[in-house]
Amino acid sequence: MDSLNQYRDIIEQLLIKLASTPLNYSGVRDTTVFDRRTDHYLVVREGWLKKQREHYIVAHLALIGDKIWIYADGTEEGLAPQLERAGVPRSNIVLGFQPPHIRALTGYAVA
Repeated sequence: MDSLNQYRDIIEQLLIKLASTPLNYSGVRDTTVFDRRTDHYLVVREGWLKKQREHYIVAHLALIGDKIWIYADGTEEGLAPQLERAGVPRSNIVLGFQPPHIRALTGYAVA
């Protein structure tokens, strides 16, 4: 399997697991959104928490070239370490939610 398809599979498995984790409150759910044509992968949280509408992105990853860009990461542990454990090298993970000058200090790819 080529690395692009391997990365797609890793991302999808990671986000499916994230979205299936039970939440501590009812009325709100996490849903995965995968677009292999544009290589964008999301977990969206939506529903009602009491009388408050919840609708936001928990996680957003994209494949650009041979790198996985993390644009949003609302997880406790962080998506980057989970990608590493799945076999993605640090040099192929970009913390896109960080400004470029900070990315250079993270040990992950800058771009």
